Amino acid sequence: MAQLVRPLPMSDPPDGGYGWVCVVAEFFINGFTWGIVAVGVTLQNSLRSHPLAKCYGVYLSYYLSNNAFPDGSTVDYAFIGGFQFSMAVVVAPLATASARIFGTRFPMLIGVGFLSGGFIAASFAERIWHLYLSQGVMVGFGTGLLYIPSLPVISQWFDKKRSIANGICAAGSGIGGLAMCFATDHMLHKLGLQWTLRISAGVTFFVNLIATMLLRNRNDFVQPTQKVFDTKLVRQYHIILLLLWSFISMFGYITLMFSLPDFGKSIGLSDSDAAAQAAFVNLGAALGRPLIGFCSDRLGRIEVAGALTFLCGLICFAIWIPANSYGILTFFSILSGAILGIFWAILRQLDQWGLK
Repeated sequence: MAQLVRPLPMSDPPDGGYGWVCVVAEFFINGFTWGIVAVGVTLQNSLRSHPLAKCYGVYLSYYLSNNAFPDGSTVDYAFIGGFQFSMAVVVAPLATASARIFGTRFPMLIGVGFLSGGFIAASFAERIWHLYLSQGVMVGFGTGLLYIPSLPVISQWFDKKRSIANGICAAGSGIGGLAMCFATDHMLHKLGLQWTLRISAGVTFFVNLIATMLLRNRNDFVQPTQKVFDTKLVRQYHIILLLLWSFISMFGYITLMFSLPDFGKSIGLSDSDAAAQAAFVNLGAALGRPLIGFCSDRLGRIEVAGALTFLCGLICFAIWIPANSYGILTFFSILSGAILGIFWAILRQLDQWGLK
């Protein structure tokens, strides 16, 4: 007699299938949002001589070295880069609410328009405040509207393989940033600022549009609450611990990533070698995030997060501070870049109750 096998409930993640298509889509969304807008290193001379910062760093180098906006200062350009990050976070409640009401794709399609429209508008900018509104606010809004609604999708498709899937997705920002930096630097020299911004707009539009259309949630089966802000969560101690870990991790992430080129200069490296450290951090992140996900699935997500957070702090004292040569600093940049991805690779798999 044939043995009857009870099928899994539809709410259970299938751990594969169309989920892998969603992983590819999310990989490209990360690559053509955070990979493009992330602020490059702040060392002006290094930026002028090396294209391997993240993509805004290449634009920053061009603006500073060509006096593209005479009424702008270095502080203005720093704020524009900061707006790309901050506006992506500010728009998160709106992105969550609209995804709950209209579905995941609606805010993401709006984000595609904002992100590409920001680059188009920046290509016509004549004053620095035009750049604030276009490459700062509009691009930031577009990034948030694309990224925030896509966050929970992968976790709906994967359980046992959730960490490796999210690790692959998170690697997109590093790989996308490296690829676009090469392309942007080349286009700026060959085509000029205006056409570089317009071509970047076209590329981000088509890539993110295709990725958005491929992304598919399982809300009909999972029935998520999708609250804009759940006050019950912030009254739970494990959620507070998670938020504290996130804050400390991101504080160290930003500090380390943007300090390495300046540190390279301080130990006597050339402008090019110092700026290359930002690229090595991105390379390490691209390689390390899938590996972090793979290990998390097998050794435990909290265990891996805790161990790598401790290890990152340890190597800062053991390798970074005593580093005095290009080789040692490059080794540290790649290793720390791989570990720095722990936040992005781990956070999305911790369930809604915190540390599980």
